[in-house]
Amino acid sequence: MAGEPRQRRRYLFLQGMATAFFAELGAALAKHDHTVKRINFNAGDRLFWRLPGSVSYRGTLADWPRALENYLGEWRITDVVLFGDWRPFHTEAIRIARLRGLLVHVFEEGYLRPSWITLEQGGVNKNSSLPRDPGWYRRVARSLPSWQDGVAVTGSFWVRALNDVIYHSWSGIFAWRYPHFRTHLSVAPFLEYACWVRRFIRASSVRRRSEEALRALSSSGKPYFLVPLQLDSDSQLRVNSPFQGLAPAIDVILESFARHAPMDSALLLKEHPLDNQLIDWRAQATGTARRLGIGDRVFYLVGGDTRSLIEQSRGVVTVNSTAGLLAVLLGRPVKTLARPIYDMAGLTFQPHLDHFWRAGTAPDAALVDDFRRVVVDRTQVNGDFFSAEGLKLAVAGAMSRLEAAALQHPVTRAAPLPSGMPLLSGDAIPAESGAD
Repeated sequence: MAGEPRQRRRYLFLQGMATAFFAELGAALAKHDHTVKRINFNAGDRLFWRLPGSVSYRGTLADWPRALENYLGEWRITDVVLFGDWRPFHTEAIRIARLRGLLVHVFEEGYLRPSWITLEQGGVNKNSSLPRDPGWYRRVARSLPSWQDGVAVTGSFWVRALNDVIYHSWSGIFAWRYPHFRTHLSVAPFLEYACWVRRFIRASSVRRRSEEALRALSSSGKPYFLVPLQLDSDSQLRVNSPFQGLAPAIDVILESFARHAPMDSALLLKEHPLDNQLIDWRAQATGTARRLGIGDRVFYLVGGDTRSLIEQSRGVVTVNSTAGLLAVLLGRPVKTLARPIYDMAGLTFQPHLDHFWRAGTAPDAALVDDFRRVVVDRTQVNGDFFSAEGLKLAVAGAMSRLEAAALQHPVTRAAPLPSGMPLLSGDAIPAESGAD
């Protein structure tokens, strides 16, 4: 707030994405006289940090809570900054930070994409503090200005890919220095890269099959429902949904469509643009469709403009993808199969999926506008992680939010953990660490 003294804080950064964002944000905080510390869990973390004040954690996940408590006390940390509240080291860090009364700032990819990233205190997505109460959004929105989109920025896929390769290659080369680190990824990085090489080799044939599918859908004359598929490795699918993977979600959607959708309707499944194609989702979906007797009504697409496909659809079915929120913003009927932040009466279809095919209704336009303005005001930062302009915007916006949070929560002495509360499930010694 203008005219108020800046609150000097002591920030601890944990893991981020393979991008310069955390390093640049840390440097900006240091320039504003805040203390910045960092814990690296592998060599890739160290490579992308580039700032002083970091240590390497080389212990196990079981030893991590005690080690973290030592760091928090020694450095007198006031704020913890991390990307993704679902990573194993981060879930423990959030738990302990809350017990000590520290602020936890969680970054994620934007609820509104592109051009936005997410920053919330305490948790994101399923763990977001945003309520699922339409009335709350209507009330809060009254004090907010009308909707204005941010500066349009889009990170480069090739920059993202190159950063990822560098990060994991460096982590692999120096894995011996972090013998207990285990990645949170469900697919080993170099298997992922091999899949992408295969995907590029097969791109022309895949594109032809998708063009054929679109022609067949168009010539059928059937109105279609769109299913924008998520990545099988997506934490929102595996951690924050009832499915723990993409395969069972596809089966549930197809079975419901076969039993309850109008006979004159079609179903279009669109592959996620970053899917590595390790699993042939087209084969699985079309095979299940044939078994259910709807093979001529189910189409599978790789590529295509998501926005245009949503606008032309009869409605959208998703587990908890941000494409579902895009559909809400575009005024299309949406059914979610989990609990993303936008799943509430007035925005999405609340009855069971079986009823959606015939009774789905468009969202309330006024509530959509209120919801978007509140979400941007409370959780979104204009920018992205993988372009020079996007990084500059994101760092500036994140700085503004962090310093506003500091004013709202003045520095106090960190509370000790409750007496007798076990940090570990069993006896363990403090983890080995060392300055980088």
